[in-house]
Amino acid sequence: MLDRFTLIAGPCVLEEDDLNLEIGRQLACLSSTVGIPVVFKASFDKANRSRADSPRGPGLARGLEQLRRVREETGLPVLTDVHEVEQAAVVARVADILQIPAFLCRQTDLLRAVGETGKTVNIKKGQWMTPEDMLGAVEKVREAGAHSVTVTERGTFFGYGDLIVDMRSFQRIRAACGVPVIFDGTHSLQRPGLASGSSGGDPEFIPPLVRASVAAGCDGLFLEVHPDPGSAPSDGATMLPLDELERLLESVVALRTALDEVALSEVDSGVPAPAG
Repeated sequence: MLDRFTLIAGPCVLEEDDLNLEIGRQLACLSSTVGIPVVFKASFDKANRSRADSPRGPGLARGLEQLRRVREETGLPVLTDVHEVEQAAVVARVADILQIPAFLCRQTDLLRAVGETGKTVNIKKGQWMTPEDMLGAVEKVREAGAHSVTVTERGTFFGYGDLIVDMRSFQRIRAACGVPVIFDGTHSLQRPGLASGSSGGDPEFIPPLVRASVAAGCDGLFLEVHPDPGSAPSDGATMLPLDELERLLESVVALRTALDEVALSEVDSGVPAPAG
């Protein structure tokens, strides 16, 4: 899984079945239309919300049942976060990919627990971590038995209340860790703490940063999408409207095609291909 350019997409947190399935079905249709494999993502619990009264999601038991329905009715593999060691084995019964949230990417026991499930593991890079620092997290998961591992770049703290994306990260993580590198094109545009105690964001920059990441050599994309971001209970400030996703993916496919043509012409002319 994730052995070719893939889109990981879905709402931030699981909502009602009708909405989860609406998003899942549209993603499955887009996967066929655009020709990019899609993994449905959504959290059953947002355990790292800024405020105690923020919505967290349906919880473990109900959330896993909702993910199971999406998987069965759309045919898409599913990804969800794991926050506690005790959750890993239970979540692995349903989810195809287990994800380590960025704030937990150095939690040794948690990394080992998800690795021991044997499932694919996606580790979000901590906002304070250098690309090379992620090798330790990757090794913990690999040594525990993970089938495969990916790392997701989701921006680096730039002072208070802002994130930046270093386009060198894709090549640096790949070189240091030997894993595919995903670009999170929505969380990277968060403005932490700037929305009355919650994260604000700059969603207008999603398309240019996504295209830049593809040009820089990322191995896949992570995007939170929603039919009505303004009504989303979590991360609405940085979600991509679902009806804008197809146009963005078409530009991604066109860009990757152009890059492949350039690489082929350089090989034919004897110009060394760039690393990564």
